[in-house]
Amino acid sequence: MTRRMFVRSGVAFAASASMSGLQAQTSSARTVRTSTVEIGYFEEGSPTGFPVILLHGFPDDAHAYDGVAPELARAGYRALSVFLRGVGPTRLLTPGPRMAEQAAIGQDVIDLADALQLPRFAVAGYDWGGRAACIASVYRPDRVRAAALMGGYSIQNTIARGRPPAADGARRLWYQWYLNTDIGRDALEQDRRGFCRLLWREWSPTWQFSDEMFERTAASFENPDFVDCVVHSYRHRNFNAPGDPQFADAERRLAARPPVTVPTMLIYGADDTLGRPQPEITAAEREVMPRVIGKRIVPGAGHFVPHEKPEAVAAALLELLDATK
Repeated sequence: MTRRMFVRSGVAFAASASMSGLQAQTSSARTVRTSTVEIGYFEEGSPTGFPVILLHGFPDDAHAYDGVAPELARAGYRALSVFLRGVGPTRLLTPGPRMAEQAAIGQDVIDLADALQLPRFAVAGYDWGGRAACIASVYRPDRVRAAALMGGYSIQNTIARGRPPAADGARRLWYQWYLNTDIGRDALEQDRRGFCRLLWREWSPTWQFSDEMFERTAASFENPDFVDCVVHSYRHRNFNAPGDPQFADAERRLAARPPVTVPTMLIYGADDTLGRPQPEITAAEREVMPRVIGKRIVPGAGHFVPHEKPEAVAAALLELLDATK
């Protein structure tokens, strides 16, 4: 047995032992099937309330909105906190490579709405979830009433390589370069919790999260598709992995960075180490989000804004929903 085979056999044993934690953690989640993915989600509020789809980022899960969804439900909305592909109970149904390029996670949102028979809905998201919210809004502006984008517009050009980031920016993205190597992939597979906990600490340095809160989310990282989906996402956007052929046309369209034309609320964490925005709405933001109605910089929050300051996110989202009735 080679060293790599030995390590991966050990990882497989550890993953098997921790699957009970994943099952317990997601036992209260509902699921719905699309043609390609079984999607898990939490639901709060009246089933007749206007639906709001809440989308988490990496590394996180639907528990990111544990403090936001109840506020939406109290206001009469139907809050749907979704597990993205490869996280928690959400699993791919089709054989073959596990892929998570931006066009796929955006389409998952539309497919979820179709499966739940939601003709109209609002979206909110950050990080991967913010990108999915952007893309769903671009795909179907006739169905998306409004979008709350934490971190702003984030659709990527995965077709043509742009200018490299400045050295300081590249340094902050170390995890992406690491995951573009086999040793980085192995590191995530062997220590999912340690890898992801480090990102929580780095990106939200003022967030004093508890071990209990982290573990409640980290159980979702034991999904068998988690590592493959994470690695594919970061390799595809960096031109080191092929995309799913069914999304080739969509990626070409997204490469033009089309505007989000639905009413939009921007939300940023003031302490997010991946980028600190200007307080005012900029011309560049209006160019890609022409119907932005507000911008909120949340003090004391880093990258994981809904997890860290749910009351601020809920207030901004309700303001957006009230403005678009």
